Amino acid sequence: MKKPLVLVACLLMFSGLLAAQEWNNALFSLTQPHDYISKRSSSYDRTGGNADYRRLDPGKSLVLMDADGPGMIAHVWITIASRERWQLKTLVLRIYWDHETTPSVEAPVGDFFGLGLGEYITYHSAPLMVSPEKALNCFFPMPFRKHALITLTNEGKESAEAVYYNIDYQQYRHPLPANTLYFHAEYHQATPNEGHPGATINLYGENNYVWMEAKGRGQFVGVTMSVIENQDGWWGEGDDMFFVDGSKLPTVQGTGSEDFFLGAWDFGGKSFYYPLYGAPIVGRELQGSRWSMYRFMLASPITFTKSIRATIEHGTADDRSDNFYSVAYWYQTEPHAPFAPLPSVNDRIPRVIPVKAE
Repeated sequence: MKKPLVLVACLLMFSGLLAAQEWNNALFSLTQPHDYISKRSSSYDRTGGNADYRRLDPGKSLVLMDADGPGMIAHVWITIASRERWQLKTLVLRIYWDHETTPSVEAPVGDFFGLGLGEYITYHSAPLMVSPEKALNCFFPMPFRKHALITLTNEGKESAEAVYYNIDYQQYRHPLPANTLYFHAEYHQATPNEGHPGATINLYGENNYVWMEAKGRGQFVGVTMSVIENQDGWWGEGDDMFFVDGSKLPTVQGTGSEDFFLGAWDFGGKSFYYPLYGAPIVGRELQGSRWSMYRFMLASPITFTKSIRATIEHGTADDRSDNFYSVAYWYQTEPHAPFAPLPSVNDRIPRVIPVKAE
């Protein structure tokens, strides 16, 4: 759906003001002592040499961090050298909190950092950034009470000859507050979404694309999403719909896909990226076109006390059958509901699945 230019300008101004305020708060906090010990888990060469990387062979997992709490991860940086064409899809990032048996973060490493089409692009947002050359950065705060374990698993056929990583975290001298929420992120895809051509009404979102579902108390803070068009035409007439605490009708509902990602007029055919929203890849309304977007609700996350189901239509009333790939980000109490199994590596590889327009 379309937005007046004045509204777009206001959204851009607000995003910039929020980012500026966050930086101001961080700068002023430098005048006060911090009650933590600075730590880092990295791939530095333990022999004192310059081989500051780890090799990751097919079928193997690499431990990036294994640390006791209480603490909080402040920054994750990873860069990878591999001959694997789809390394961003075949390497899987997982994070486990407090010795849990199922991960609270699980996604192909590229998708986690907003690269849902399996190719490197440079962009920056407030919590996620990809810098030249192939530098993956995450600034989401990730607290943990007892323990943090981060792994990278190679599900591809080629070795990753060099994985470099720096994970900065804070070790606290005192326990975390009792109401502290834990960071979560989950990958979903639909290749393709099952469209229903000719549909015009969608009240309950039964066939919507699902970004995430969770049980417990927490708050949804954002999503990265990529699209491959399987047919000509505009894919973005779908409304976002959030069903909170068992509601049958959407608790929060928007007006169109590019509206949710805070663009307008089909994104105007131009890529853009700002601290809280963006579309680093913008295609044409043609079969085979590729799109990539993100939206972070850092100032006003969508809260839930019992459960949440975060969804978006794929076309008007789910009438299109394009490919969607996404990672949703949220904070919640533990324990969390187990995630659905990841799709196979072959199914994760982005490809067009042609659909004839009705």
